[in-house]
Amino acid sequence: MKILLATFWIIPHMGGVWNYMEQLKKMLESLDHEVDLMGYGEGNKYLHLLTKKQVIECDRFVPIINKIYDQSESLYYKEEPVLNYYENLRYCFELGAACFDLGKYDLIHTQDVLSTVCINRIKPEETALVATLHGSVANELKDFATNVYKKPSSNLIIKYFDKMEYLGATAGRYTIVANEWMKNILSNDFNVPLEQLKVLHYGYDTDTFVKRMSEVSPVQKPNDKKVIFYAGRLVELKGVHHLITALSHLKRKRDDWVCWIAGEGIKEEELQHQSKALGLEEDILFLGKRDDIPSLLSNSDIFVHPCLLDNQPLSVIEAQLAGKAVIVSDAGGLPEMVEQGKTGIITRAGDPTALFSHLNDLLTDDQYRESLGSTAKKWASTYWSIDSAVNNLLDVYQSALPKK
Repeated sequence: MKILLATFWIIPHMGGVWNYMEQLKKMLESLDHEVDLMGYGEGNKYLHLLTKKQVIECDRFVPIINKIYDQSESLYYKEEPVLNYYENLRYCFELGAACFDLGKYDLIHTQDVLSTVCINRIKPEETALVATLHGSVANELKDFATNVYKKPSSNLIIKYFDKMEYLGATAGRYTIVANEWMKNILSNDFNVPLEQLKVLHYGYDTDTFVKRMSEVSPVQKPNDKKVIFYAGRLVELKGVHHLITALSHLKRKRDDWVCWIAGEGIKEEELQHQSKALGLEEDILFLGKRDDIPSLLSNSDIFVHPCLLDNQPLSVIEAQLAGKAVIVSDAGGLPEMVEQGKTGIITRAGDPTALFSHLNDLLTDDQYRESLGSTAKKWASTYWSIDSAVNNLLDVYQSALPKK
């Protein structure tokens, strides 16, 4: 098959969607399929077929988009900055993708609701469309509009992304989700038909990851301290501010630890200020964007994912494969990734006191901490098998292809 993996987001980037696309491309090509990758480029200034090095600059579409605003309901969105931003990106994505020869693909596999909506409007009828939703864009933007943006137009933003969630989740022949949490959200909150939905968890290239764990990182573990590790975006929903608060409680109890925070995002400076204000500047190391996560994990002791809303983050999968004691919040699909007290710990989302207690327990009890890590590693090496995951995905692809 000729397959296009497409996303609305910038590629390449640090994050689970890009990691998933890279690994899926590698596996599909090993099975003799032809695979291209499409997404926005740096700064959303262009759309590109990354594998073909084909680029469509977005500036060329500005006159067309302005005419569209004048002649459609999009004019209604033009006055709202957030919706104007996304509408511009949506039209650029559609117009840019239409410049590529989408008819050469047997199947297009989109990675989010927005790219699915766009591709569905422009793809040839005979090209099959399958979507994987790595999270709920509508729920993330609802949280942003309600708790961060807090403007009179917030309700309009919520309605817009509710509409996009439904359209994107019903546009393809099938919509793939990683867990029952996402399935229930789409079915119960957005009225997506159950027969549309397929639950397939992610696979992972465990062999490559394990090899990379032996690479030497410039960040070295202190001899006399255990390492608490977080890797991911530094944004409100990831809950890193709650982790830092929990660490301030931990500092009053003990000082036999350090925390490494890997990643970047709009909250990075604010989190650094919070750390300094709590007297933790010597205890928390902000590592920025990294390409040595496997090595950093190998030198850590506890992995924390304090997210307020998440689907099935690859960072947790990597921590399990690395044999680390994992603490996740009880938000979204995270509880489906951990068996409480056996392969990790589930804590209340947004509760720094509870998180502090779990961290203290794991630092105190070496045997318990190591048992959680070793059990998680044994379970993960089988459960996250990329071979079985790709075989299941190919079954969905075959079912989505037009019957000849």
